[in-house]
Amino acid sequence: MAKTLLSTSRSLPIALLRGRERVMGPIRTLLADVGITEQQWRVLRVLQEDGPMEPTRIADQACLLLPSLTRMLQKLEEKKLIQRKPDKTDRRRQIVKITAKGSKVIDENLDKTLAIMGEVRSRMGADRYDALLDLLNALDHLNENPA
Repeated sequence: MAKTLLSTSRSLPIALLRGRERVMGPIRTLLADVGITEQQWRVLRVLQEDGPMEPTRIADQACLLLPSLTRMLQKLEEKKLIQRKPDKTDRRRQIVKITAKGSKVIDENLDKTLAIMGEVRSRMGADRYDALLDLLNALDHLNENPA
């Protein structure tokens, strides 16, 4: 029996990628002017929001692979946007924190990113925007409670 392939307009992976590009395109342009990547922005945002933490937690919260994060942390440290120090209780572990310079990058660009997201919200409608966020968060939590 032949299987019918769904239209790409009904493919969840493709729809997620298309949506991501619509949202991230303008943000990527903004960040390029600042001299950081979208991944570096996510790391800085996570650190500013949640404070100092271990790289494995950063990778999880910023949706990054740990090997990629290791290289990224080195670049962010070279730019003096983050600081890494050994954990006080376990010197084998490392704690990463955002610096004042890193926080300044976030603060100086937050209004612009909020304006970009405000435009998306306005064009979609607040109810649909909020529903989309709720659905995406539910999708993210599917593996936490497998059926």
